[in-house]
Amino acid sequence: MNRRNGIAAALAAGAALYLQAASPLSAQSWDLPSRAADSVSPVFDGKLKLSFEQRDRFESRTENSFGNDVDSNSVLVRTRLGVSYQPVTWLKVSGMLQDSRAPWYGDNAPNTIRDPIDLQESYFELFPDSKTGFGMSAGRRMLNYGEARLIGSPQWSNLSRTFDHARAYYRTRHVRLEMLLVSPVKILIGDFNHPNLGDRVWGTYESFPDFYKKNLLEAYVLRHDQNRPGGFTGGTKVAGTDTLGVNTFGMRLTGPLLWGTRYSIETALQNGHVGPASDRGRAWFSSVSRRWTVAGKPFDLSGEYKYASGTPNPQDTTQTRTFDQLYPANHDKFGHEDLFGWKNLHNVRSLATYGLTKNFALNFMYNNYWLASARDGLYNSSGKSIARSANGTAGTHVGQEADVFGTYKVKHFQFGAGYGHFFTGGFITHTTPGKSPVYVYVFQTYSL
Repeated sequence: MNRRNGIAAALAAGAALYLQAASPLSAQSWDLPSRAADSVSPVFDGKLKLSFEQRDRFESRTENSFGNDVDSNSVLVRTRLGVSYQPVTWLKVSGMLQDSRAPWYGDNAPNTIRDPIDLQESYFELFPDSKTGFGMSAGRRMLNYGEARLIGSPQWSNLSRTFDHARAYYRTRHVRLEMLLVSPVKILIGDFNHPNLGDRVWGTYESFPDFYKKNLLEAYVLRHDQNRPGGFTGGTKVAGTDTLGVNTFGMRLTGPLLWGTRYSIETALQNGHVGPASDRGRAWFSSVSRRWTVAGKPFDLSGEYKYASGTPNPQDTTQTRTFDQLYPANHDKFGHEDLFGWKNLHNVRSLATYGLTKNFALNFMYNNYWLASARDGLYNSSGKSIARSANGTAGTHVGQEADVFGTYKVKHFQFGAGYGHFFTGGFITHTTPGKSPVYVYVFQTYSL
């Protein structure tokens, strides 16, 4: 399918999607699911709460993998039903079922976009509403730490990563001290997604909300362990060489600056091993943002720079410098097309958001990318290598991406549409067919 046909199909499907979603709104002024959920809570004295989400998205992707893969048109449908029960102030139990489907793919849809009804969340939490003192939670849960650059649950995904976890924390007015263990759930189509603790991140994560004049400081030490049952396939079957063990020492600082601006910085250093190779990765993020008023409407502008190290000489099997991004929520952080991850990369990003009305916002995003090491690979949002120049002669400029997208919210509904275009740089031109991916989508979400 050529690009013009893909865009036309997206617009046609989007129009049909909007008409389908809007027609019941025009025929009735009541919101049956919301009223049903509101009626349940008083029966249980507010101790039981229901949640529901239905999201439908049509997306067209052309020149996939820079021309290596075929074009695709997809319909992605995600449904969630959740319940939480807090019988006493110190205990809450919560669960969520999720059904994710990609009907246009048929029976061969991969486990990255579909997982028929399964358990997305099932956990308990002690002292959930306390501002101070001890607390803990354990079970299966979607989690985000900081800005979700290392541990997060990307909601744009049709599946949205969830974790089997245990964490305990102690809180005062000035600090939160936490010990955690999280293990990403592996998707098993046709089977229950059972725990696989051979792939895990554990350590400590501290937060200081009033570190200095409303500045938030977060500091963490995280250990990423992975064995062959957990997914690691590097190294040899010799004790100590057939596993991954990476330590991440990091901090995040965010807060207000002068003249209404805000800043955020995060840095992380790593050591350990990847199979038999020693590991020394590092990464950096920094951003500045500010809100203006333009024609009486809010206008938000932000700019940021990200860096993650690569390996100067991938042929040296005794050491690696490629940053391990752990399990982030990468959507939007490297462009709306979700082409790249936080590994072996320099990235400059800007985002402008204009609130045309209270409910309607228009966004424009720009990204530029370079490799940190010319001989290391270019990695996708999941952290897998997608292109490499072994001798480093393909250059380091990956390319640029421009995205425009809008969202409209009304009560429990949200509608959106977007367009993204990637412009190839020298590295992509020399290591792939050199095509420019285009992403077009429309979606609607109902949630309560």
